[in-house]
Amino acid sequence: MKKGVVLFLLMIGISLIASAQISPRAIGLRFGGDGSINGAEISYQQKMGKTNRLELDFGYAFSNAHSRLYAVGIYHWHWNIKEALNWYIGPGASAGLFKYEGSDGYFNIGLGGQIGLEYNFNKHDLPLLLSIDARPMWDFLGSNAGLGWGASLGLRYTW
Repeated sequence: MKKGVVLFLLMIGISLIASAQISPRAIGLRFGGDGSINGAEISYQQKMGKTNRLELDFGYAFSNAHSRLYAVGIYHWHWNIKEALNWYIGPGASAGLFKYEGSDGYFNIGLGGQIGLEYNFNKHDLPLLLSIDARPMWDFLGSNAGLGWGASLGLRYTW
């Protein structure tokens, strides 16, 4: 137990020293899913502090028997790995309309988070942010309540 606490405090200390450069704003697309349902999101990121930002996404996902229209908000803590390569993690929530084949559809609320890696091409004078992440969410309402997650590839313009 003591080793875990020491390691956790060491990680926080290192991350405070090695903070990443966050673009003030970024807008673009996230593409992904979990293999059984896939889609795209319009994604906006806003810098909130030196190492923090807010991500807001609006998306549509579908499969042969399922569709969803949803919005997601995620708060990120952001750290530098090396030069323009960064990683981030944070809590978030989602809300959306879900429809399964043979059902009337339902409103859903989810809580979860996001963890990912990104490469900031601003280091090379190109206003582009490329990311890959996973977003586990626990859905609370409807017939598909439970834990779900998917991976995504993001491409955003920064300014």
